[in-house]
Amino acid sequence: MNVLLDNLDLYGPFFLTTIELFLWSAVGSLIFGTILAMLRVSPVLAFRAAGTTYVTLIRNTPLTLVFAFFVFAYPLLDIVKLSFFNAAIVALIVYTSAFICEVVRSGINTVPVGQAEAGRALGLTFGQILGQIVLPQALRSVAPPLISTLIALLKNTTIAAGFSVAEAGAIRSYLSERGDNQLIGLLWVALGFIILVAVLSFIQRSLEKRWSVAR
Repeated sequence: MNVLLDNLDLYGPFFLTTIELFLWSAVGSLIFGTILAMLRVSPVLAFRAAGTTYVTLIRNTPLTLVFAFFVFAYPLLDIVKLSFFNAAIVALIVYTSAFICEVVRSGINTVPVGQAEAGRALGLTFGQILGQIVLPQALRSVAPPLISTLIALLKNTTIAAGFSVAEAGAIRSYLSERGDNQLIGLLWVALGFIILVAVLSFIQRSLEKRWSVAR
C-alpha cells in the first residue's frame, strides 16, 4: 500500500491520461471502423477494394510499428504536427479501426437481405438503407464483440508508454528512478486495469441484456 500512497502523483495523472487516451481512441475507432465497414459492403468495387486493402494491411501490421510510424516517420512528412499524445491517439485509431470494421461488417451480414431489398423498393439510397435500417440492427447484434475490441484497445494503450506518453504503462520506469518496489508498483497498475476492464465488462453485459436480438 505504501508504494501506491507514496506515488499517488504518478498513479492519478498517469491513469487519467490512460483513460483520456482510451476514450479519444475508442470514439475515433468506432467512427472510422464503421465507415470502413460501410466501404467493405459497398456496391462500388473501388470502395470495397479500398476497405479490404486497408483492413488486410493494418490487421497484419504490429501495433508497435504503427506507433513507430506516427511518432518517428510521420513528422518527416511535415504535414500536420502531432504531439506524442496525439500521435498515440491516431496510431490506436488507425490500428483498432480495422478490427472494429470486421466486427461491424459481421453484424451487417446478420441483418436479413430482405430488409435491404425492402428499403430499395421504397426508393431509399444505399446510405439511407445502411444508416436507417441495417446499421442500427447490426450494432445491437455485435455489441459484445465491440466491447471486447475496446477492452483490447484499453490494454493496447500501454504501448504508448514506449513512445514518451506519460500513461499507466510508464509508471514502472518512474518507480525505478525513485527506487520503489517495481513489482508491487506493477501489481497496482494491474489492479487499475482490472477495475477499468470491469467497468467495460459491466457495460457489455448491460448492452447484451438491453439489446438482445431474438434469433
